[in-house]
Amino acid sequence: MELILDRWFHIMAGIAWIGLLYYFNFVQAVALPKAKADNTAAGITKHIAPQALLWFRYAALVTWLTGTWYLERSGIGLGAAFMLKGSAAAIGLGAWLGTIMLFNVWVLIWPNQKKVLGIVPADDATKAKSARIAFLASRTNTMLSIPMLFFMVTGSAHGLPRLF
Repeated sequence: MELILDRWFHIMAGIAWIGLLYYFNFVQAVALPKAKADNTAAGITKHIAPQALLWFRYAALVTWLTGTWYLERSGIGLGAAFMLKGSAAAIGLGAWLGTIMLFNVWVLIWPNQKKVLGIVPADDATKAKSARIAFLASRTNTMLSIPMLFFMVTGSAHGLPRLF
């Protein structure tokens, strides 16, 4: 039962994380230039983006923590997964992709978005550079999300407890 609950939390946090990732890349990134053109972007950048980024980064963290906890408690073992050993190789690839994505969120996206949104002071050149770094890291995560999901599902098909 404990494994089922952990897996449920892992899946729910993952849905929040990837849902917000897709929101940023497919909705907000497209809408923000239009909002800037009609002077309504401040509502997004001042109120929506900081709140969404809070949920985004903590959903990423909870997803990763519950995933690593699950790997350890399920008998696969964190070491076997991250070393891509035997039947843990597929889920291990998913775990590695998720780890890279978590790194991108906390080390590249969030620190740079704080500059772009004016949460920390930055001049215009720094904001432009930070926007580019955050954009590229976010797009990288979007591209990694598809194979990550594939490997997580494939890996869970090999002897792990199922939800249904």
